[in-house]
Order: sequence, then C-alpha cells, then structure tokens
Amino acid sequence: MELRVLIHAPRGRDGAVVHGVLTHQGIEAQVCTTEDELLQCLQEGAAAVILTEEALPDLMAEDRLLHWLNNQPPWSDFPFVVLATKREGRRPQKDFRSLHSLGNLVLLERPLNAETLASAAESAVRARRRQYAAREHLEELKRTRTELERLNGELEDRILRRTRELASANDRLMKEINERERAQAALTQVQKMEAIGRLTGGIAHDFNNLLHVVNMNLELVSLYAKEEKVKPVVDRAKSAARRGARLTNQLLSFARSQSLMPKVTRVNQLILGMKDLLEISVGSGVEVEMDLCEEEATVLLDPGQLEMAVLNLAVNSKDAMSEGKLKITTGTRYIDGDRDVPDGDYVLLSVSDNGSGIPANVLPKVFDPFFTTKPVGSGTGLGLSQVYGFARQSGGIARIRSVEGEGTTVEMLFPQADEDGVDEVVARETAMPAMAGACHILVVEDDPDVRRVIVECLSLIGYKVTEAANGAEALVQLRTIKPDLLVVDYAMPDMTGAEVISEARKLVGDVPVILATGYADMAAVERLAGKPRLLRKPFDIAQLGDAVSAMLESAKDRDKAEV
Repeated sequence: MELRVLIHAPRGRDGAVVHGVLTHQGIEAQVCTTEDELLQCLQEGAAAVILTEEALPDLMAEDRLLHWLNNQPPWSDFPFVVLATKREGRRPQKDFRSLHSLGNLVLLERPLNAETLASAAESAVRARRRQYAAREHLEELKRTRTELERLNGELEDRILRRTRELASANDRLMKEINERERAQAALTQVQKMEAIGRLTGGIAHDFNNLLHVVNMNLELVSLYAKEEKVKPVVDRAKSAARRGARLTNQLLSFARSQSLMPKVTRVNQLILGMKDLLEISVGSGVEVEMDLCEEEATVLLDPGQLEMAVLNLAVNSKDAMSEGKLKITTGTRYIDGDRDVPDGDYVLLSVSDNGSGIPANVLPKVFDPFFTTKPVGSGTGLGLSQVYGFARQSGGIARIRSVEGEGTTVEMLFPQADEDGVDEVVARETAMPAMAGACHILVVEDDPDVRRVIVECLSLIGYKVTEAANGAEALVQLRTIKPDLLVVDYAMPDMTGAEVISEARKLVGDVPVILATGYADMAAVERLAGKPRLLRKPFDIAQLGDAVSAMLESAKDRDKAEV
C-alpha cells in the first residue's frame, strides 16, 4: 500500500484516464471517488496523490486533510500532483493558499500528455521512496539508541546490584541467623503442639472409655432400680456424661484423631449446647451473645468438627480482647452468583468480636497454615486454617472481615440440608429381639471395665456373649467358635480393630462386624476391613441393641438372598 498512487478526480472521466496512464507505466494506482475514501487510503498508506484542482475546495473544506498533513512524522513530506486548469493571469489568493497548503506540490496544467503525467507520478513515487529510506534510517538509529540505553542501564544495574550485594552481605548473614533461630523456635513449637496433640488424644480416648463405662452402668442402674426417685438422679448423671462426651469429641478433633463423620445437624441446637463451654473458654471478661435464627438451619457435616471450629474462633476472639463481646449469629441465605460456592440455599454461621482487629496487609494471609500474628509459644497458626479447611471439606466456605481497632467477623457458609435426616435422640426401653437367644456375639475390647459393661448389656438383651481382651485372644477364640457377630474396639495395644477384623474374616468368612470406638483411622479401617458398622463411644444400651439387631437382620437377609 505504501507505494500506490491515489487518484482523486471526481468529475468526468479524468480519474479513469489517469489510472490507465499510470497502470500502463507499471505504477500501482487506486481511484478514490470520495473525500472520505481518499483520507482513509492516506491513513492506510500511499506514495503520492494525483488530484484535480476543482476537487481541492471540497477536500479542504473540513480541514481533515490539513490535520493529516500537520500530523505527519518528521521524516514524511507527502507529495501531491495537482492537475490544474490553465488560466490567464494569476490565481485568486484563496486558491493559491489552498494549493500551497498541500506542502510538497507539483502543479501540472491541463491539457498535458501522458508522458508528462507518468513522469510526474514516477518522480513523486521516487521521492516518497527516499522518505521511506529516511524513515528506516531513523528507526534504525532509534533502535540502536534504545539498545545502547538498555545495555548501559543493564550495566549500571549490574554494578549497582553487585555493590548492594557486597554492602549488604553482613546484613544478609544476620538475617539468615535470625531466620534460622525463628525456624528452630517454630519447629520446637510445632513439635510441642504435636506432643500435646498426642497426649490430648490419649487422654481423651481413655476418658471416653471411662465415660462409656459410667454411661452404660447408669443405664443398667435405671433398668435394675425399681424406685421412681432413682430415675431423675440417673438422668442428671447421664446428662453430665453426655456433656463429657462432647468435650472428649472436641479434644479428639484437636488431636486430629477423629475422622470426619458427616450427618444432618441442627446448627442452632449445637450452638446452644456449646454455650457453657464457650463461656468457660473466653473467660468472665467476655460476654457471649447468641443471635440465632428462627429456622432450624440444618446442615450435613461433622458436628464435632463444627464445635471445634466455633471453639477455635471463640478462643481467637478472646485473645484479641481482654474484655468485650463475642457474638454468634446464625441464619439462612440464598446464594446466587457467588464464584466461591454454587447457587443454592445456605446456612450462615458467624462469630464476631469487638477486639483489636486485624491489619489490612495481614488479612489475606490469616487462612494460611501456620500463619499467626501471635508471638512464638502463643499459637500454632492452625486454628483459622482448620476452620477454612473444614468449611471447604463440608461443601461451604469460610470468610473473614476485620477493621483494625473495631473487631473481626468470621463467617462460615454451609449448604442447607433436608431436615428429614436429623437424628432425633429419643429414650427407648430396651427390648429383647426375637432372634437374640439364638445368636452368639464375640466382644473384643482391651479395657476390662468397658468390655464387662458391653458383655453385661448384650447378655441382658438376651444374646450369648464371648469376650476377648485383645486381638490375639480373639483370633484364638475364633479357631474354636464361629460367632454370628463381632463387636470390636479400634485402639488396642497388640492389634488394631481393623487388623482384627481382617484376620477374623480369613478364619470365619464374611462375619458381620460392629466397630465400637471413640475414634478410628477410617482410611486404615476401610483399607483392611471395608466399611464395618461404626458405633461411636459412649453409646447406650438402646443404641447398642439397635446396631446389633440391624447387623444380624442384614446378615440374615443376605444369607437368604444367596440361597
């Protein structure tokens, strides 16, 4: 396009004639019938313009051509060839100014022969080629100057960088020493928290067994005692045992010794059940306020993990204020167009405080594992990351808002669940199943008190029971008997419950199994023993009876189907 000659002769056949002359001479040409087309082609690129004098007034009327000429780059002096009408005397001053405003102008009076026109066009194209060569030269100079400046800048940067490196070598060394000391302190803190976690898990497991013994013995007392005044005493003791069981679940969650067991949960009911624990955790200087919605607010998640998440947030709030208000709010929301969660109905649980708040530059990092603003020894940096991870694992999201000096709010959103799936806690009388007398159960439990109370409860229901104190003893028993059902603890000193189940099935086949435990490594259980029925300690006689009856009925139906 840069070597074409544009022709603008809107009247008569002048445009076609000029185009024919230029084409015959081998010059690329294009006829522009309108002023707009000519200006568009000039912007795209051309070597020269041949136009008639009578077209010039319309072309110059709106000053667009003059604007284009005035904005040419320094190397450009665009050539024009004007075909003028022969006149007697001088042209009017207005026409003279219009012609000379074009700048690089060749004026040819008509009529003229084809050779003169072609020669003028060729001269204009050659002149334009020289301008293009000047442009290339200028661009090359510019590129060379830019490259030279870049190289000089790189050299200066390298000199400056090297100077800074040499000048700051001692500072870097000191920073590395300090960083090593901080890393060592953080490692020590993590090891301490890991040790605390193992200790907590062990204590919680043993305490859970004690609660289990207490709970089931209270059940036996309520069955054996005939006096009415005994029943409220037993109920109060069982209520305290249930509160202790919630505490052990939270301790096991802290120790990460408990697998997630999602179930449909009423959030308001769970939060109300935590009120005493929250008030103790935050201390007397912090007021706990609850603003719970009227709806049931049911979600599908692990209630123990939700309790742990709320407790973590409450402790964080307590650390951010010596005194103030901790507010827990629940509600239901319909979320639409949120990039973090799918559209749908959600339950919102928020924990707010009016403490010191979090600086804006720190806020994006608070959900990162091991990030903490507390001094070494005062926090692990796992609390908020556990909250975020639990929320995501449960199909929701956790978010945080904070203004320094005003307080912090952490929101958890969980998908709303169907209320029909909520487990109702209903006290039931223990009834003897029809097939109880014909069934034989092997109980494998290392704690003698727990084992004794389970055996007694199953015997009371009507089952024939054999007991084993560990996995090895259970396998010896299985070589002489073939029980209808196994009730196995998970955490035992010689063999885990999963290993006992795996070895038992090698001896007696696909026997039904109930894994009765306070916590279990479900990944290891499923790898070795599939998915046995899980009965979480502490449980009562009715729960034990229901689980045993359900497993025996299921096995009986399966045997009939196989026959």
